Amino acid sequence: MGELANSLRAELNRYSPGGKLPSSRVLVERFRVSPVTVSRALAQLAAEGLVVTRPGAGAFRAEARTATEPAGDTSWQEVSLSAQASAEPRAVDASGVLACLAQPPTGVIEFNSGYLHPSLQPEQALAAALGRAGRRPGAWGRPPMDGLPELREWFARGCGGAVTASDVLITSGGQTALTTALRGLAAPGTPVLLESPTYPGLLAIARAAGLRPVPVPVDTDGVRPELLADAFRATGAKVFVCQPLFQNPTGAVLSAARRPEVVRTAREFGAFVIEDDFVRRLAHDDSGPLPPPMIASDPDGVVVHVCSLTKATSPSLRVAALVARGPALERLRAIQIVDHFFVPRPLQEATLELVRAPAWNRHLRTVATELRIRRDQMAGALLRELPGLALPHIPSGGYHLWLRLPDGTPGRGGAAAETALNSAALRAGVAITPGRPYFCAEPPAGHVRLSFAGLAGEAEIAEGVRRLRVACEEVLG
Repeated sequence: MGELANSLRAELNRYSPGGKLPSSRVLVERFRVSPVTVSRALAQLAAEGLVVTRPGAGAFRAEARTATEPAGDTSWQEVSLSAQASAEPRAVDASGVLACLAQPPTGVIEFNSGYLHPSLQPEQALAAALGRAGRRPGAWGRPPMDGLPELREWFARGCGGAVTASDVLITSGGQTALTTALRGLAAPGTPVLLESPTYPGLLAIARAAGLRPVPVPVDTDGVRPELLADAFRATGAKVFVCQPLFQNPTGAVLSAARRPEVVRTAREFGAFVIEDDFVRRLAHDDSGPLPPPMIASDPDGVVVHVCSLTKATSPSLRVAALVARGPALERLRAIQIVDHFFVPRPLQEATLELVRAPAWNRHLRTVATELRIRRDQMAGALLRELPGLALPHIPSGGYHLWLRLPDGTPGRGGAAAETALNSAALRAGVAITPGRPYFCAEPPAGHVRLSFAGLAGEAEIAEGVRRLRVACEEVLG
């Protein structure tokens, strides 16, 4: 593959910008190599920004960057990345993560699952992809440290804007990508700004890295930019982590008006925004057009993007992308290599086979419909059976609902009510997720998160809500 890439690179000047290169079949015959070798050589050139590949059309010499497409200025990152580490104790608390990962006893209905029900996972497509991948030449060899060029290019296309394959690192799932990003961008002992409430796994990562989580409240339109600016000003933080699309746990979508404000605010304070785009492929079929990732309109390297395939496929397909620009990318690459070397090549090859297969888009359409159906069934059952639990927002993507417990329960407010309800729910045969682990400071009220993605269908949802009603009657009256 390297010799073919070198030959094609040397010949690029024969073609004008935008000019079409010979077809893959012509290159196979001319250089006497396999179609896979041709594909990988073109992907390597695409990763270098020298060619552009268009599915069904072929490969073309890349257009020269014009004056209307500035390269951006990442020099500010050198100041942000130069902070000295301080000796701070690191506490590792995995309880919030385990609450979402632990499997309840047999017969208990899982309202706490963070993954698709087996009937919604593309098991046949995954098996077929893994079989094809295992037969690829070199599939069991060592992959490039940054990931297969074709897979990096695929993730880059999903980011939109001027993101290229050279900006992408392949990681072992979103949790690994977030860990690498926080370790690389924030020095131990320093504050890190997080949405409040937020994903417990993120809080665990921050604390394990010796960081001090600082909450920034969100509402139904996402994080509030004026409070974000106040938090940057008060703490001197250099990193803000957000989930702008179907936030976990609230389901909020960062509004179009706030998105540029968040990036502008971070840039003003010389800080990074880590964009955890974890459920873009779990939009429901009534969501309408989705906003592009924030990194698509950020040429200056403020946004560091994380995107995983795990939620949309299977818990064991732990493949994700970490996207960055400038000196930050080099630091993240170094941490990735030191910590993990690389993502196993068979898993990357299988991922490529999966996302290129016709079954992939069919799977996404099916999941979009089925999650919307389950969401409506759970929301309807909760409103009928448990009107005392407030459901302020019904999301059009993701896999869960965020409910507020009633105020004023004698002796059972806030965390006490959550703990009691969690225990009563298990006794009744349904597993829920308490809200306390989603806050890094005192929560304003008691909450629970209920997932509908891990359920078989309407009958299981109805029975789970019935069991939850029994628990609520015991605890909340």
